Amino acid sequence: MLDDLRGKAVLVTGASTGIGAAVAKGFGRCGARVGVHYHKSRDQAEEVAAAVRAAGGEAVVLQGDVTRKAELERVIEGATEALGRLDVLVNNAGDVVGRVPFDEAEDDFIDFVIALNARSVVTACQLALRQFNRQGQGNIINTTSLAARQAGGPGTALYGPSKAFVQGLTRYLARDYAKDHVRVNAVAPGFVLTPLQERNTTAEQQEQMASRIPMGRAGMPEDLVGAYLFLASDAMSGWITGATIDVNGGAFFG
Repeated sequence: MLDDLRGKAVLVTGASTGIGAAVAKGFGRCGARVGVHYHKSRDQAEEVAAAVRAAGGEAVVLQGDVTRKAELERVIEGATEALGRLDVLVNNAGDVVGRVPFDEAEDDFIDFVIALNARSVVTACQLALRQFNRQGQGNIINTTSLAARQAGGPGTALYGPSKAFVQGLTRYLARDYAKDHVRVNAVAPGFVLTPLQERNTTAEQQEQMASRIPMGRAGMPEDLVGAYLFLASDAMSGWITGATIDVNGGAFFG
């Protein structure tokens, strides 16, 4: 039933590594045309694009800083022009940024965490909705986090709330834009082994976090792909909007 993704125009932000890279490759295997966005990791983005093409999809690589409105606008307009339209926007770009005690977080750090994880999603959704309005339909899939509904790991007091904002925004947009044939959903990963964790989590912390997962292991980026493809497919999830799919090995109940 995922055959309906063949030929679909999909933009994945933060697609050069981690979950975004796995998701972009997954769309490629379904024959989609994929916008592979990156900020700094051009070589990795080109490798992802090559993998998309090798799997039978099409790919275009787009660079931009999602915290800067003009650059994000360029990315979305570039993807739409290169792919001919925009059927699915996957707002995946985000990061813990750093593990900082709440009472030590300085203004610049606070502003950047919110700009990267929350404000960028607002801007991307606004820009995509304009294109969807011209087309008469569209689909947004936001990446939130298990941390949005739990306290999150040590030193991530701002990351969890920024992702909770995304979850709330997902529900609001789903309700208000359903009449315009736009579906808006989210995927909430748990502890997944990605470059984000490599940068921000010690080996000891990773081991402790994985040990608390009921299914007995940390997640891998590939574990998330199915949820995104499911939400992108009208055949599979055409009457689903405003939902968040938790993919965390049971950690939500741990």
